[in-house]
Amino acid sequence: MRNIKLTIEYDGTNYFGWQIQNKRQSKTVQKTIEKCLQKILQRRIKLIASGRTDAGVHAKAQVANFKTESSLSLEKLQRALNAVLPPDIAITHIEEVKLDFHSRFEAKSKVYRYTILNRPYRSSLLKDSVYFYPYPLDTKLMQRQARILLGRHNFKAFQASDKKERNSVRTIKKLNIIKDRDLIYVDIEADGFLYNMVRNIVGTLIEIGRGKFSGGSLRKIMLSKERRLAGPTLPARGLCLIEVKY
Repeated sequence: MRNIKLTIEYDGTNYFGWQIQNKRQSKTVQKTIEKCLQKILQRRIKLIASGRTDAGVHAKAQVANFKTESSLSLEKLQRALNAVLPPDIAITHIEEVKLDFHSRFEAKSKVYRYTILNRPYRSSLLKDSVYFYPYPLDTKLMQRQARILLGRHNFKAFQASDKKERNSVRTIKKLNIIKDRDLIYVDIEADGFLYNMVRNIVGTLIEIGRGKFSGGSLRKIMLSKERRLAGPTLPARGLCLIEVKY
């Protein structure tokens, strides 16, 4: 028995997220890769991912593992997978890991990036990978306020409603806002993320950057644990899973 770890890049535009849905017709990244693996290995394969991404969210380096008795070399398996996968999914790295490795349970932290296109006119080429915001934003103020979120806190105010009750305490290790000409990148590293947490945090930071929320409001919002006081949930297309750290 072998345990194979995949690093996966995908454009989530045309998928109902990573995880296989109850509805058979739902097209997900997991289902698509599992079908391709079954075609190559002639066995049903169950992928274990570092975590799910929602519909429309992208990944530069999602991590998943699966077990197989196949003796096919890693090089041939990667080449075969990339040959049969659709153009919007690619296996960027493949390796054999210890049998008890688990992509989700062993992940120490994840890094997400939210990308904002901040100029007066939209982009036809970037439409599926950025959030277009045409009004001026004070990124320096956004960065100063964002420091409040660093550390271990209750992020319930930035958690979308979830069918399952979850512990809303998380640790944000890094939060950087980088402006590169017309693009603003919000990079967040944490030990875990709540449902829509990044999109809600960035939506709140935009409200601060455009002057709708006053200075100090971010701390008040976080301490309130009230989702209604925070900013809007931004579209999924601007969000990308950048790295999973082990």
